[in-house]
Amino acid sequence: MCEPSHYAPMAQKAEAAGYDSIAVPDSICYPKASDTKYPYTKDGGRDFLENQPFMEALIAVTHMAAVTKNIRFCTYVYKLAIRQAAIVAKQVQSIQAFSGGRLDLGIGLSPWPEDFAVAGVPWEKRGKRLDEQVAILRGLETGEYFGFEGACHSLPESKMSPAPANPTPIYIGGHSEAALKRAARVGDGWACAGAQTDELEAYIKRIRELREEYGCSDTPFRFWATGQDAFTREGIERLESIGVTDVVIGFRDPFAGQPDSSFEDKIKMLEWYANEFIRN
Repeated sequence: MCEPSHYAPMAQKAEAAGYDSIAVPDSICYPKASDTKYPYTKDGGRDFLENQPFMEALIAVTHMAAVTKNIRFCTYVYKLAIRQAAIVAKQVQSIQAFSGGRLDLGIGLSPWPEDFAVAGVPWEKRGKRLDEQVAILRGLETGEYFGFEGACHSLPESKMSPAPANPTPIYIGGHSEAALKRAARVGDGWACAGAQTDELEAYIKRIRELREEYGCSDTPFRFWATGQDAFTREGIERLESIGVTDVVIGFRDPFAGQPDSSFEDKIKMLEWYANEFIRN
């Protein structure tokens, strides 16, 4: 949600400063009227999104990947359930080819029925739809013929080229029990949308329990969290101690309607954090 011209030079500055990756949010449009509440603000409001410049997430990643060499990108999170799985598979595979495999795909539903209406996708069975889409994304990445028949998708045997050298990591977003189960069952990680440390610890504990239940606890798994506690060494150590593997740092709170900062101020904050916690 920042000035579009800032994306490319900020990606270059972040790479030079030693950051591992850039998290890219996703939003399609802002409805004129809605009774739906936003689950990640205290009052359920989403006025902070109106008139904000939102680049399409995969296009934003492609734009930044073209001017960088090593830094990774993670969609945080991409509203996969409102999109066509095969088209997204082709977009992801193309980004991996151009970027040298630097995309991690954080995915989820959308909390807003309006997104589904705008995209012409049914709101019903959205969870099942997302489960099937994960299977389709992974199947089409093999480079072999892949077909699928499910409750929401029917895909004739097809293959895509070039297939990525390595499977794209898929992280599942969401705080509901269904989302935690999905992350544990089919994800390579879980993406937290924001929580206090005690809440975060409970989510991580629950996912670990579910992974044990599903028999996949010995496979690699990453826990992504937003970084309100990562501005002190003690806070970082606390996050590490409960199992957080990746933390997303933001220098303003868009949920509170804080205005965008200048490019110069962004770089100052980015450099300050790198000097305090990354380079030392």
